[in-house]
Amino acid sequence: MSEEGYTPFWDNADSDHQPSNHGHGFHRMPPSQPYYSRESLDVPLTPTKSISPPRSSAESPTRTTNPRWRDSALPVTAVVSNGSAVDTDAIPDSNFDENVLRALCDLDCGVPLLLDRIKQCMTSCKEVSTFFKKRAALEEEYGRNMHKLMKTTSEAYTVNDGKAGSFVAAWRSSLKLHETVADARIAYAKNLNEMSNELLDIISKTEQTRKSTKDLAGRYERALQEAESATEKSKNRVEITGEELERVLLQKEGESTRDAAVQVRSPGGMGGGKRAIGKAVAKGGLLLKGKNPQNIQRQEDDIRARMSAASDAYRKNVTDTQAIRQEYFNFQLPRILRSLQQCANDIDLGTQYHLIRYAFLYERSVLNDGNTLAPTNEETPGLKAIIESIDNRSDFKTYMQHYAFAHGGMNSRGPKREGPREDGYLPTLSAMAATHHSASSPNTSHSHAPDKGRPTFGVDLAEQMIRDDADVPPIVVKCCEAIEKYGLKYQGVYRIGGTLVKVKELHEKLDRDLDAVNLDAEEWSSDISVVTSVLKQWLRELPNPLMTHELHEAFLDAARNDNERLRHIRLHERINELPDPNYATVKFLMGHLHTIAEHEADNAMSVQNLAIVFGPTLFKQAQAGPNGQINGMADAPYQNKAVETILEHYRDIFVDEEPGQEQ
Repeated sequence: MSEEGYTPFWDNADSDHQPSNHGHGFHRMPPSQPYYSRESLDVPLTPTKSISPPRSSAESPTRTTNPRWRDSALPVTAVVSNGSAVDTDAIPDSNFDENVLRALCDLDCGVPLLLDRIKQCMTSCKEVSTFFKKRAALEEEYGRNMHKLMKTTSEAYTVNDGKAGSFVAAWRSSLKLHETVADARIAYAKNLNEMSNELLDIISKTEQTRKSTKDLAGRYERALQEAESATEKSKNRVEITGEELERVLLQKEGESTRDAAVQVRSPGGMGGGKRAIGKAVAKGGLLLKGKNPQNIQRQEDDIRARMSAASDAYRKNVTDTQAIRQEYFNFQLPRILRSLQQCANDIDLGTQYHLIRYAFLYERSVLNDGNTLAPTNEETPGLKAIIESIDNRSDFKTYMQHYAFAHGGMNSRGPKREGPREDGYLPTLSAMAATHHSASSPNTSHSHAPDKGRPTFGVDLAEQMIRDDADVPPIVVKCCEAIEKYGLKYQGVYRIGGTLVKVKELHEKLDRDLDAVNLDAEEWSSDISVVTSVLKQWLRELPNPLMTHELHEAFLDAARNDNERLRHIRLHERINELPDPNYATVKFLMGHLHTIAEHEADNAMSVQNLAIVFGPTLFKQAQAGPNGQINGMADAPYQNKAVETILEHYRDIFVDEEPGQEQ
């Protein structure tokens, strides 16, 4: 289905040939009584719906077809969007469910069911069209207001005395970018208006089809009801004439009224029919009393003639009614239901198509806005790049040069800066400072203590330990000793962070000269949270986290085990797989945290609390997978569980394995 529009057509065609067994051979009658023929019409029939066995109208070559049915049948062609007539029987409809049509034919309320369903579909379609119209108005208003704002802003900046240079260039580029976004919104609003109008057109065509099909079904049902009513009337005439003939025959045979009354009271299996005849004789016998045989014979001949005419009329009405009933239920009703169901399917598909198109256009609009603001093409600058292109320093220098040229020199009205000494002018401070700097420059290289050049933060763990010739990084030992000395009873140790200014200051001092920092000083020992924050910062800034990127997934897989013993064993195996520098540091750090947890009563830091703090710190975020996604938030619970299990089994993992520990 193309994006330019949706043009439904209704499969409501009628053809001149008999329908096939699989096309329209549907019925509503249970298979309990055979089809009536002219030879069987001597028995009076009740004018109800036909109960012929299941078969299609193609299997009834002898049935008589009323021409008025064919004249008012559904049209044979439908018109598609290009205006050409197409035979809908030649168009395969793979979406049409014949089983649903059969079920509808078996329902007494199939036609009103589909009519109400189409009305529901039209209501839903109208709501979607209204939404598109209102959304289009919002988008168009947004785009036009954006254009108006950009125009007034540009004009105002031209009139007012604003900054020039790179700022004005970036400002104008940003305004043009906003105009591009506004143009895209106006185009989006135009598409929404078109979709709304197309849905309204679908609703109009659906309403026309629904109304015409409803009228046609009503005509068919009224014709069938009229035929059944005529059959019922002819049946009554036959019964009345038969009663009159019975009375004449009884009188002719000389049977008295009293004898007939005796027969009424006589028992027997045929008592019901005889009672009816006896009543007729009792009622009409006195009327014939005293008449001569010639009159009786003439009455008999007259009644027989009327009986014959009434029987012929009854048989004809029964045959016509049966033919109309078969025509309606086996041929016309399935075609009406098929047309209504196809109408409902078309409006449903049209509504769904436009909703899918709306989703596509909405997504494209948002993506276009994003691509305009931050284009993937590096040659085209986005809004952020345009703003970052502003060079305030260069603009100020240019402004200063222009201002000095325009207002300085002879045009300056301020005090004079320089003049002859005899008039009392002294050298300026800047000139004196320059002279002093030139005189002392040879010795300035020895005025400050040199940096030792041993950075601690952001350096690979193995490089630090090789450089410092230590089993455990000195900063870890230094910080842990100070924390155990001053922070074991500190409420919320490691959970409460230090002030940013002091943390930054200690970070710089440790990174410049680790040995020169005294953590026993009052400045640091009085607020041990600064030391804990610096230690966590050092762990986070390691290029490769302490648990390593390589073993990250292995640690998480081990932590996912629900069995406590199995999880302990798997994590123990992962610990043993760590590189030697990482293993030694983890062992030292876990021993320190185990000591902190032993004083939980004082510092309120349980094993679980410490795991929550150090889980993300020791693991950090995993590297991006093959699909480029990082599940940092999803991994956090397992990171915490891994640290918690290692702390709970600290002695089993690190202490008991040491040789000669008992000695």
